[in-house]
Amino acid sequence: MSEHHVIALSGGKDSTALALRLAEVEPREYIYLITPTGDELPEMLAHWNKLERLLGKSLTRITNHDLNFWIDHFKALPNWRQRWCTRLLKIEPCLAYLKGLGRPTLYVGLRADEEERKGIYSEDVITRFPLREWGWTVEHVKQYLVQRGVSIPTRTDCARCYGQRVGEWRQLWKKHPNLYADAEAQEQRVGNTFRSPGRDSLPAPLVQLRTVFEQEERIKAMQSVLFDAEFEESQGACRVCSL
Repeated sequence: MSEHHVIALSGGKDSTALALRLAEVEPREYIYLITPTGDELPEMLAHWNKLERLLGKSLTRITNHDLNFWIDHFKALPNWRQRWCTRLLKIEPCLAYLKGLGRPTLYVGLRADEEERKGIYSEDVITRFPLREWGWTVEHVKQYLVQRGVSIPTRTDCARCYGQRVGEWRQLWKKHPNLYADAEAQEQRVGNTFRSPGRDSLPAPLVQLRTVFEQEERIKAMQSVLFDAEFEESQGACRVCSL
């Protein structure tokens, strides 16, 4: 019989629902395992803090340095050719921790409506997929989280990621300008970009992408001013309409 019961808790909707529901239907002394990269957005950190309150237990944080350390170590940014970030920051520290527990039971949040796969874990780890055992689909997960009053952050991965869409970079620039500026400086220091050149019609370097975002904001502001001016003029065109 396994002595240690570990829930792989990324903080996404599936693992969050898994952790909360298991605590209800199979209460035991779980280890809630997370692997921070040091590049999480404030909303994600707040989400983890809320989960600690709901679960009544601290999350176990396992790290292998942080993203900035490995960028400096390789003198390169992670990209689709060398995706070392997931391996070094997530997979390897998790496997090392599990190995230190002997033969634990690991609970993974793969749903019943997902492609069948066993994951990354060795034969020394007993792996369970409770969401599949319960027949839970994505709709079950969403409904359960609504019942528990839990909202999942829009972004649960790193603040700066080579896989991000332009809209996600725009939101980072708009909502977290300091983080965006740090990413710009990092690109210039390392000498390459988070975004792959040619991925879309926009420039890859973040400092150039910022110029595009700023231009878009200026156009929106001008359109807003013109709309307000036209609206004010129309108000005086007919006294009946302004009553």
